[in-house]
Amino acid sequence: MVDQSHALSFGVAAESYDRYRPSYPEPAVGWAVGRPAPAEVLDLGAGTGILTRVLLRVGHRVTPVEPDPGMRARLDAATPGTVARAGSAERVPLPDGSVDAVVAGQAYHWFDHPVAHAEGVRLLRPGGTYAAIFNHRDESVGWVAALTAITVELLGGGGVRSSDGPGIDGYGPEFAPVERNEFRHSVTLTPEALVGMVSTRSHYLTASPERQREVADAIRELTASHPDLAGRESFALPYRTLVFRGRRR
Repeated sequence: MVDQSHALSFGVAAESYDRYRPSYPEPAVGWAVGRPAPAEVLDLGAGTGILTRVLLRVGHRVTPVEPDPGMRARLDAATPGTVARAGSAERVPLPDGSVDAVVAGQAYHWFDHPVAHAEGVRLLRPGGTYAAIFNHRDESVGWVAALTAITVELLGGGGVRSSDGPGIDGYGPEFAPVERNEFRHSVTLTPEALVGMVSTRSHYLTASPERQREVADAIRELTASHPDLAGRESFALPYRTLVFRGRRR
């Protein structure tokens, strides 16, 4: 069962979320949609619009849907000409057969998957795609693995401990078998921006102020002492972007 205290914890940090969370590489987003632009795309759990803006940039027509009013307000402010709709992955305020693709970023983790997938069947035209896109820090890099160890020890949760990361077996019998693809990119951060990025995670947002300070101090110590980071004003944080796409039969 989804922990709603975590799922709905992001609105209070909407500005930081939009500032520090990584975007998604355009090739990954294009592959997720699975057809040339312009297509009618639904961005589920759109948050502050990080994925919405990539979809718009590559030429699609996008309807973002997001349950948290704080996140919607940030999306509207940061995405001129776009207004987020109130709704959830399980209850989308759009008519039957109205979109060519349903995409979700990190928010997919919080969905009630069987209900959300059934809603996707209702919304998608035949041949349309349902896709989840995940950014995962590349823990094959030593200092990134050390960062994950800090967050797991102090905040709980987990990192990506295998070469494949989390998988999606399928979106239901109305969809063809899931196709998987992987893309790589990186973002440039300062030590304080790395603290800011971690501060947008649900386990941090729901932690006590004392634990939050402990996490921030440990990350600052990592950036000051790790041989790959010490003395550097900025550095690249590498990501593996995993995409799981299913076509509606």
